[in-house]
Formats: sequence, C-alpha cells, structure tokens
Amino acid sequence: MAIPVIYNFRSVKARWTSSIVAVLGIAGTVGVFIAMLSLAFGFKATLVKSGSPQNALVRRAGATSEMDTAVTLDQIKVIQDAPGIARDATGELISPEVVVVAAFPLKATGTDANVQVRGVSPQALQVRPSVKLIAGRFFQPGLDELVVGKNAVTTYAGFSLGSTVKFGGGTWKVVGVFDSGGSAFDSELWCDANVLNQVYKRPLNAFQDMTVRLTSPDALNAFKDSLTADPRLTVQVDREQEYYESQSRALTTLIVVLGTLVASVMGVGAVFGALNTMYSAVAERSREIATMRALGFGSGSVVFSFIVEALLISFLGGVLGCLAVLPLNGFTTSTLNWQTFSNVAFAFQITPLLLLGGIGFALLMGLVGGVPPAVRAATRPVAAALRSL
Repeated sequence: MAIPVIYNFRSVKARWTSSIVAVLGIAGTVGVFIAMLSLAFGFKATLVKSGSPQNALVRRAGATSEMDTAVTLDQIKVIQDAPGIARDATGELISPEVVVVAAFPLKATGTDANVQVRGVSPQALQVRPSVKLIAGRFFQPGLDELVVGKNAVTTYAGFSLGSTVKFGGGTWKVVGVFDSGGSAFDSELWCDANVLNQVYKRPLNAFQDMTVRLTSPDALNAFKDSLTADPRLTVQVDREQEYYESQSRALTTLIVVLGTLVASVMGVGAVFGALNTMYSAVAERSREIATMRALGFGSGSVVFSFIVEALLISFLGGVLGCLAVLPLNGFTTSTLNWQTFSNVAFAFQITPLLLLGGIGFALLMGLVGGVPPAVRAATRPVAAALRSL
C-alpha cells in the first residue's frame, strides 16, 4: 500500500522553514551550474557562428590559428584556379586576409583590451554573406577606412560612425558598422588588407590566410584535394565552421571544468542541507511513521514517500535556480580568447536543454540527500516508536 503523495506536500508545508533552507541551497547551486555552462555555451556559439559551412579557410600547413600562418600572393594565384570556388560578376569569391591585434580602451573600465583587426578583400561581404552593413558604407580599397562590428561600437571607446582612431602608425576613419549575426566578427574591425600591410610595414605580397566561398558545402573535398595534391602548395584546408569551433575549445573546456568544480563543491553543501532537512523530518515524525507502518504501510512505501519528499524539495530548488538565472540569457560580456589573444564579446546562452540539465542536477542532489534518511525512517523499530505515544 502506497502513502499518498499529498502527505508529502503537507509535510513540506508544515516544515516550511527547514524546507526553505534546503530549497535555497539547491537553488544557489543550480544557478551557478547553469550560469557557468551558459557562459561556455555562449562563447562557443559566438565563435561557431563565425564560420560558414560553405566557406573554406586556407592556411599554412601545421598552423594552429590565424595568428601563426602565412599565405603568399603566388600561392593565392594558384588557389583561385582550384575547382569548387564560387564566382560572381567580379570574379572568384575569395578574401586573402591579414589579422593583427591592437589595444583599445574598454568603455566600461577604460582599460585596454586586445582587439582583432582584420584586413580583408573588397569581396569580403560576398564571401561572408551573413555579414550585413547596418550603418554607413563599406571601406574603399586603398584608403585608411574601417568598418566595425556592432559589438565593437558598444564595447570599445571611440568607434562611433564617422570617428577617427589611431593604431599601427596610421589614422583611420570609421565609415561603416556591420552586424554578423552574433558571431565573433561583431567584435572585430575590418579594413583593406593591403592598406593594413602597408601601415604595419609588412610585405604586400604576404597574407595570413585566405577565406574562400565554395559553390556548395559539398565542394570542400574536391577543393581540398586539389590544393593538397598540388606540389606548389604547402597548405591545409578546413571548413571555416570547424576551424572556429576548434578555436573555442580551450576556453570552453576551462569554463566547463571550473563551473563543474564550483557546482560540485556547492552541491555537497546542498546535499548536506537536504540531509539535515530530511533527518529532522524523520526525527519529528517518528511516531507518525510508526503509526503508518502499524496500519499496514510497508517499509518500501515509507522509503518511497521520503524520497518523493526530498525530490519535491529539490525540484522546487531547481526551478527557483533556473528562474534566478534566466535574466542572464542574452546578457553580453567579453573575454580574452586564449587562442587568438584577442577580446571577444559574446552573450550568455541559456537553452531549454541547459535548464533541463539544471533540474536534473537538482533532482540528483535531492536523491542523494533523501535516500539515507528514508532508509533510516523505514528501519526504525515500530514498537519502540509507538511506546512514545
């Protein structure tokens, strides 16, 4: 015979003070757990959005990032004849690119942050059609002009439309603002690659990598095979989306590991809170339990009833923790990407799956904290408890 679940609801209500302590402990743990994971998911999503499945990134063989690679103009001339490259009226949709890092002050603190400046070709918007100008115009080739990502405008000082900035020994004018749909490009400054080479006194025939728009995502293999088989080239070819996903791994892994460790430590405290609440309930209700068992409720029913009560408390804590962190969803922050040493603005990303994971984590804490008291309640001698009535 099973004990009615309504009994558990009444028990939690009757012992609301100790129940609230357990609920708040579990809520805090779940909130930290979800907040840390949403930070990692948001950072990863921002970088992955930077890549397109229809784009290929060509770098020097063995290079680990855009910062440690080089592609020469002679190699670019060979690459642009490879099969699978999309073309329009202006020719092949390719963008040889130069990447540098420059220091600019953050609006919030005034301290300098490393900002990625990307020198691109005039075809950059055709190569990356997800990038849209939302104000001003695109830079003119050969001029010291910048188009800046929308997050760069709000994060760094001095990048409003029409303003001038100095870096690399040159003076640049901001002529446009673009939106890349929440990708890492929104934190970058774009300019003409040849001008950037000149300002930084780099060889005009050298670039760091090359982004290529393919005719379709399926064209990657034929394009890659053509380049890797060419003895004139020593390059590696990656799908752009996969490259940016790999650039997120180091920091994402660190955040997940640290978040899990912090949540685990807090979880131990929350479990002890649940244990204390449930053991107190067992002590206060020893005669109730003995009476129920004398009326025919078995040990299994008592164990199940106390576990249900612990899960009810932990579920309430999990829901409260989820509600507490929901305002973080979409909140924009920034951090240093360790693999490119540049600042990236990104938003917390709280997904339904992450919320379900938080609820599951809460129920796990409730289960761990509820089983020992439930077993104790079911194994107490009935006769001894009834004598105290």
